[in-house]
Amino acid sequence: MNDSIGKKTVRDIDVRGRRVLVRADLNVPIENGVITDDTRIRESLPTIRYLLDHGAQVIVCSHLGRPKGPDPALSLAPVAGRMANLLGQEVLFAEDCVGPKAEAAVQAMGHHVLLLENLRFHPEEEKNDPEFARQLASLAEIFVNDAFGAAHRAHASTEGVTHYLPAVAGLLMEKEVRYLGAFVANPPHPFAAVVGGAKVSSKLPAIQHLLPKVDLLLVGGGMANTFLKAKGYEIGASLVEDDLLDAARAVMRDAESRGVELRLPVDVVVASRFAADAETETVPVDAVPPGYLILDIGPETVRQFADALQRAKAVVWNGPMGVFEMEPFANGSFELARAIAGLDAVTVVGGGETAAVVAAAGLQDRFTHVSTGGGASLEMLEGKTLPGVAALLDA
Repeated sequence: MNDSIGKKTVRDIDVRGRRVLVRADLNVPIENGVITDDTRIRESLPTIRYLLDHGAQVIVCSHLGRPKGPDPALSLAPVAGRMANLLGQEVLFAEDCVGPKAEAAVQAMGHHVLLLENLRFHPEEEKNDPEFARQLASLAEIFVNDAFGAAHRAHASTEGVTHYLPAVAGLLMEKEVRYLGAFVANPPHPFAAVVGGAKVSSKLPAIQHLLPKVDLLLVGGGMANTFLKAKGYEIGASLVEDDLLDAARAVMRDAESRGVELRLPVDVVVASRFAADAETETVPVDAVPPGYLILDIGPETVRQFADALQRAKAVVWNGPMGVFEMEPFANGSFELARAIAGLDAVTVVGGGETAAVVAAAGLQDRFTHVSTGGGASLEMLEGKTLPGVAALLDA
């Protein structure tokens, strides 16, 4: 596999004695001041540790949530505490990310790690305001972007600062771009894509980008309903995008003309209503009762999908197979996760809900790479160049 991402990384520059601004993705869920999932903090640590080990002064910045101005409930202060626990050393906290408070904190930081307050407390962040970017950049001498989850946004902290500081990729950013970019562009074969989620509309560009590269395409989740209806199946009251029936037929024709094996569900779990306590039954796809909803793939589909994947040397998976948040409709996603985790192949999970499935199944360590980005990973699978990546120095 080609390891180069075509951009300079933190390994390519001398950071000793330099102040380094790290844009991390610390957008973690916080309930009543308590962090409920610290995955993104943990994923940011290798870059921070690398910089500390190489004698840099590390200033970390991030957004959290969608504040409309300063909001104590969305302060990054709890993140500083958790980061300190995980790093095993003190993490200082600045009560602003630009201006006098931030500047004073930088002057007083010594060799501690410093975390700046939520970037989005300033509307200029999302507007990519040049003056705000300049103020942020003025705190440091080098910029490291490690926030893959925000790389698809051209904000002041992802794109704007690169006009004022030499900018390189962090270790997480490098890994994400390698597996969702370079790897997908030139994968080992046979190469399989597993695509799910609710809607064809959100995944169609990714499918169209992947089709020329894959040998096997497995389609599940709510989006499979549109393909099933396009093939003439009755799908009851299931979610469907009638305006995309022709697009689904075009994908199936394209797959056939390229010799790509495209598989759809052969059996499904249905219910009369969308609820966790609804009565369910498993039926073949040609026997969905009128008025019923398809809410998961069935066991025979899982078996056939798992069998088809056995020969794959590489698998990329984006989108759950059913409404996995509800226990009766989670089995398809969890069973498929176990099947993919057990393969002797390079296995890549494209962020968001799919990463949540893998985490809920306790299988994160059994995949080659589980992306931390939702929208960013999907855009990479669509073959798009992300603004936060494009702005980094070329290798």
